[in-house]
Amino acid sequence: MASSMSGMFSGQQPPAALPVGGPGGPGQPGFPSSATRAQGNNTLVDELEASFEACFASLVSQDYVNGTDQEEIRTGVDQCIQKFLDVARQTECFFLQKRLQLSVQKPEQVVKEDVSELRNELQRKELLVQKHLSKLHHWQQVLEDVSVQHRKPSDLPPPGPLAFLEQASASLPPAPPKQN
Repeated sequence: MASSMSGMFSGQQPPAALPVGGPGGPGQPGFPSSATRAQGNNTLVDELEASFEACFASLVSQDYVNGTDQEEIRTGVDQCIQKFLDVARQTECFFLQKRLQLSVQKPEQVVKEDVSELRNELQRKELLVQKHLSKLHHWQQVLEDVSVQHRKPSDLPPPGPLAFLEQASASLPPAPPKQN
């Protein structure tokens, strides 16, 4: 697998040098650095890192904090973010291509990974079911305890001096409704 990823790390065509400070290049106001990366061994990872650094630098740049032209600031930040997103998409495509190559060359490896993922998911779900079952047993016990207490009120100590009268009146049949 490491040899199949060599295109990302060494054999790629080097893109144009990326300014670390931002996409505007040297001399553009609002970017802290006009230094460029060494051209020649740039890879997608280097590009991604540089574009992220440019995004971050553009957001924390002192020129942006004290800037007066909000439209220029917004445009510069938008350009940095767009460059980062483009390189991120390229990086994602690279890994998807490598994944496709792996699935064609070694389909059993993909099946092994799928089986492993399914086992992990099954284990996670079994733990979740056990957790819910323990909660269910707990609440069933609570309900059983409550229902037992309501069935045997004579076992409980009387709550006040009139408890005996309240219990006796509860066992009497209801009074007939008054007629007007």
